[in-house]
Amino acid sequence: MDLPNLLRSRIEESLLGTSSTELQRAGEILSGRYRAETRDGRLHLSDDLFAKAYTAARLPATYAAVRAAMEAVAEALPEFGPDRLLDVGSGPGTVLWAAADAFETLSGATLLEASAPIRRLGERLGEGAFAFPPEWRSGDLRSGLVGLGPADLVTLSYVLDEIEPADADRLVDALWERTEGVLLIVEPGTPAGWRRILRVRDRLLARGAHVVAPCPHAEACPIEAPDWCHFSQRLPRSRLHLRVKDAEVPFEDEKFAYVALARETGAEKAARVLAPPRTGSGKVRLKLCRPDGTAGEELLTKRDGEAFRRARRADWGDRLPA
Repeated sequence: MDLPNLLRSRIEESLLGTSSTELQRAGEILSGRYRAETRDGRLHLSDDLFAKAYTAARLPATYAAVRAAMEAVAEALPEFGPDRLLDVGSGPGTVLWAAADAFETLSGATLLEASAPIRRLGERLGEGAFAFPPEWRSGDLRSGLVGLGPADLVTLSYVLDEIEPADADRLVDALWERTEGVLLIVEPGTPAGWRRILRVRDRLLARGAHVVAPCPHAEACPIEAPDWCHFSQRLPRSRLHLRVKDAEVPFEDEKFAYVALARETGAEKAARVLAPPRTGSGKVRLKLCRPDGTAGEELLTKRDGEAFRRARRADWGDRLPA
């Protein structure tokens, strides 16, 4: 999932005058804080340099993950056409760009972000880019929710790893109360990120939510540690991205975990491919999460006919109808 051309060009314009060395150093500090899940009361994106470094180094990957999750929602709910987006912890507006690309019906958005530097940058990146003027709001994850109305699509991406579990529970409850259609939560594709997603899933299923994706069922998750449920999205690296990350490989694989929950049930359930398929001559082996609540590997061969042909076309993260 590559960035929209307009967003890519605006990112490059926003970084003019800032050296790659500055961005790389700031990016390394940010990466260390994110990997350590640092919660010291300070905003990660505390000044303009950190905001620029995040936008250069992390926005492309988070966009790819969120956009892929939204595609899964659209596939599972083909009639879902959200009119309004509510995004909390918006950063530079990554989710807004992904939602506008995924859903042509979108006609309004409210974005809540506590960091003034990244909020200002997000406003500049999105100025005049959408068919509607996004409403940016300043506020943290507690007081900032006061007065926020409902939305068809409510999103929270790469945020739960920054707050304590009890605060996360309260936040998820508050967002579900404002969800009229779908609540989408995306986290890093680490074991810890998966556990946070499971906590959200279990909590909201108990409140009557319907799981849309990636799970094909509402039973207990059949995946057991040390394994974990996550997905991967490959994105091309621009010359800027390569410089900022001091990288040589021309692509990046973003690992992510997510859950989408809805007020209504979705399309007919289908298995979900949980790992890259392993193919051989006349055969393919898939790791699947199934609608009956089980998970495991299945071997399909040419003798399986159409099921084999579908399996040959399947990729990690895809739905696989029976």
